Formats: sequence, C-alpha cells, structure tokens
Amino acid sequence: MAFDCNKAGDYSPEYPSSICTEDTLIQANILTKCGKAKNLISLNRLNNQKSSYESLPRLTEPKENEEAGTDTTASMCGTRCFTDLPAALVCEVLACLDPKGLGIVSCVSTVLQTLVADHQGWKKFYCERWGLPNAPIGPLVPGGTPDGRSWKTLFVDREFQSKSFMGRFSVDVLRGHSEDVRTVFLLASANLIFTGGHDSVVRMWDMEEGLLIDESRPFGCTIRAIAADSRLLVTGGSNAYIQCWRAVEGNSHLFHISGYGTNRDSEFRLWGHEGPVTCLALDPTRIYSGSWDMTVRVWDRAQMKCVQKFMHADWVLALAPHGNTIASTAGRDTYVWDIESGNLTSVISNAHVGNAYSVARTHLTNVLFTGGEDGAIRLFDISEASDDEDIKPAATWVPHTGPVHSLAFEYPWLVSASSDGRIALIDLRKLLTPLNSSKRRFRVKNFDISAIEPPQRMFHGFGCDLFSVDIGADRIVCGGEDGTVKIWNFSEALEIEKKAQALRSLRQENRMRRRKSQLEMNANGRRADQCSIAMKRNQLKGDKSVTWQNKRAIDKVKS
Repeated sequence: MAFDCNKAGDYSPEYPSSICTEDTLIQANILTKCGKAKNLISLNRLNNQKSSYESLPRLTEPKENEEAGTDTTASMCGTRCFTDLPAALVCEVLACLDPKGLGIVSCVSTVLQTLVADHQGWKKFYCERWGLPNAPIGPLVPGGTPDGRSWKTLFVDREFQSKSFMGRFSVDVLRGHSEDVRTVFLLASANLIFTGGHDSVVRMWDMEEGLLIDESRPFGCTIRAIAADSRLLVTGGSNAYIQCWRAVEGNSHLFHISGYGTNRDSEFRLWGHEGPVTCLALDPTRIYSGSWDMTVRVWDRAQMKCVQKFMHADWVLALAPHGNTIASTAGRDTYVWDIESGNLTSVISNAHVGNAYSVARTHLTNVLFTGGEDGAIRLFDISEASDDEDIKPAATWVPHTGPVHSLAFEYPWLVSASSDGRIALIDLRKLLTPLNSSKRRFRVKNFDISAIEPPQRMFHGFGCDLFSVDIGADRIVCGGEDGTVKIWNFSEALEIEKKAQALRSLRQENRMRRRKSQLEMNANGRRADQCSIAMKRNQLKGDKSVTWQNKRAIDKVKS
C-alpha cells in the first residue's frame, strides 16, 4: 500500500513522496496513472531518535545535492506518518490483518503498539475461536472482558495455553462415585469440574486441588448430562426433568448443590420431556435439551419456558448449538435446525455405520464433528450445503476400535472418548483456514483426503469403557465405567514453555544490549584505537607473533 502525500497540483514524478513511522522510513516514487509505484525503496533507520515531520533528502548524491534536494522536497512533499491518517481509516487497515500481522505491526513503534493493543479486532479473533468468555456474577462493563484484561491479552494467553497439549502431562484420579460416571463437564473459568453417573449424585470438584467441594442429594436416577456456565448449572437424567441451580452471589464456588441451609429459589426444575434427558447445552439466553422422547427442546433462560421443540425420528443422543442453529443426532442421522424459524436446514443421512452417539461444533464456521458406533470421527462442512444433494464428510478419522461416546472441541483441539478405553487428540489447525472475507472468516480447507494426519496424541491404558470427555484451559477430563474421573494436567508443559520463552527473551535482550554497546564504541572511535594498539603490540613482538596468528587462522579454516 502506498500513500501519495503531494499537495494538489504539485504532481511531479521527479521527487518521491514519503511515509514515515518512528523506526521505519519508507520512500516511494509517486503513483503512476495505473496505480503502481515505481522504484520502491525502503530504508531502515536504527537511530533512536523519533521521526520528525521534516522533509527527507533524496538518495542521489548524498553530499553535493543534500541541501538542494532537501529544499525542493520540502516544497513538493511533506513527510507523513501512518498514524496521521483518520482514526477510522487506521482501524480499517488494522482490521485487514490477522493476529500475526497485528503482532508485527505492534513492534514498529510505541504509537502503533498502543493502537494495536486497543484494537477491537482482538475480540473478534478471540470469539471466533473460543466464543465469549463466561461472565462473572454482577454487572459487566460494556465492551469489556470479565476479568478486566484487554482482549489482546486474553487472546495471546489462550493461544499460548492451547499449545501445551503437546507437552508433558500428569494424570490425577478423582474418586467418589460408587458406580460408573456417565457425564463430566469442565468449567475452566471457575476451576470447577461437575460429574454425574449411575449413583444418581451430582458432584462438584476443584480443578486445581482435585478435592470434592460439594455433592447433591441422590435424585434416584442416572445422571446422563451436565452443562454449566458462571450463572447456571443444569443436569438431566432418567427422571425426565432438568434439575437447575442458580449461582449464589458471594459463593467462591458459584453453586451450592447440596441444598442445605440455602435459599430455595436458587434450585428449581424444568418439566416437559417425556423420556430420559440425554444431552444438555447452554448459551447466554437459552437452555437446550435432548431426550429419548425424540425431541430437542429450547428453553428461554429469562422466563424458564420451552419456546421451541424439534421432532426427530429416533432417540436424540447428542446436540450442539452454534449461533441461531442447533445440530442434533438421532439414530444414524445428524440434523441441523434453525432456532428462530424452527425449520430443518440440513440433514446428514447415514453419517455413521450404526448410531451417531456424539456431535461437536466449532465457533469458527458451520463445521460439525460426529462420532459413531463404527469408531469413526467425521468432519462435515454444512456452510454451503443444499437440500438436493447429500452432504459428504470432508474428513474422516478412525482412531478407535469401539463406539465414540463423546466428543469435545476447543480450538484447535478435538478430543474423543471411546468404549475401547482410549482418548484421541486431533489438531485441526491445518484443516480450518481463515478467509479474507469479513462475512465468513473461516472455512474448511480443500485438501487430499488420503493425506489427513492421524491424531496427534492417543492416551491408553484405562481398560474400561469411557463415556464422557471434556477439554478446557490446560486440562482434559474423562469419566468411565470404573467410577473414577481422570484429569490430564498439562500445566507442567505450560510452565516449561513459559520458562523457555523467558530465557529466549533474556538472550534477545542481552544480544541487543551487546549490539548497542558495539555501536556506541564504533561511534566513539574506540574500535580504531584498540586496533592501533594491537598493531603496535604485534610490531614489538616481531614476526613470531604474526606467524602464530597466521597459523591460527589456517587451523580455523581447516576445522
């Protein structure tokens, strides 16, 4: 991109126009009629002085034409900074960059660093990958983050945290359930883990310490589904109703699920299903539930009423909302529904050989993942699906020998749990690629199906069926037939990476300090004095010293 900084009526191809920032100086010839710049010359100035708004000398004869060139250039063209552009235009330019580009721009100058840090594009990047963070109890500053940090800080920390899953880990085991664990849910923002199973009790654990915080009274049924955010906890099971707890203000662990000595208004139930509740999900305004009564129901969180119902041809086994649509699996098929209109938008027939037990979606685009009885995991792109054609899987993995009971996704990782007692971890960075369009930021990349990479990691050695899995922050949580809850803790890998990054920063700082000292010595003429002193010493020692130096140089060349 080039900017013409000449005044109106002063067009002349003889003198270049200039763009300048604090540390980078760019000179370019004025644009031709075709819009292409001629003889683009970029110069990097390493001086520490800030760029002034004075005219720039031409690069022809440095001494003879310096004064004349300066005066002429000053009359024809003034130096302009990128930050001199209107604020709206600067925001439009920054909005065209990806996170890596914004990071590079922030290193140019302190002014651009401030502009990039406050840029709202970081919020867009964060929400595209991980959605909106859970809001705390109480008022939230409009446009702000839950913990008061900038969106850039949140994005950088989350991106750095996502890389820890390829590092070292430890396994923690939580014991407390007397029968198999059918569902687990990880609320990483509050450091909480919720579990339930055949013993009909919901338990709440501390993610960091691994201690049991609270447990509910027995409900007399199998707990099959749990979902939570920072304001509401919902569970469902074989008794066909949805058990709900509101967050208690002032409670460090958000919920008081035992129900003793608390306000009864914080606990309530939602009735409507006619069969066991098998799956649950939440968003800021709705509750989603699926049941063996072959329906998916949408509940309004403000009124706590059912506002939409979707009928299926078989038991609903899993669901996953995304924006104004919700995906559900029933039998072998997968459905996508429009929540506002209640219409069926897409159907994936025979997604698996056997039942489709699990489904997961991303915040990036209309992409969904399904896991089935055949042990396969399939990726479907429904963004451009039409009614008159069958939707084919864009990618398929077969990491398991048993049914895939559960899927969970957190960018860029897809994790699965199967009855073969194994967990698969798949990196999807190479399959999901950004677009330049502002309407659809991501799409499924076109690739050769035969070149799909296998799962990056497989966790073995459990010897029992695994029914549920979840991923968040630097943890993977899983529950199975043996009644224990296992936690894979990757925080150690995160600490190692932080230490390595700090060491790299220290080395870079030392390197820059040595470079600066060398420049100062060269500017003061100390280098020449040292060379002259060394030359005099060699003359005093005679030819023997010189011969030794020559031999040393020859040995270096040979080595």
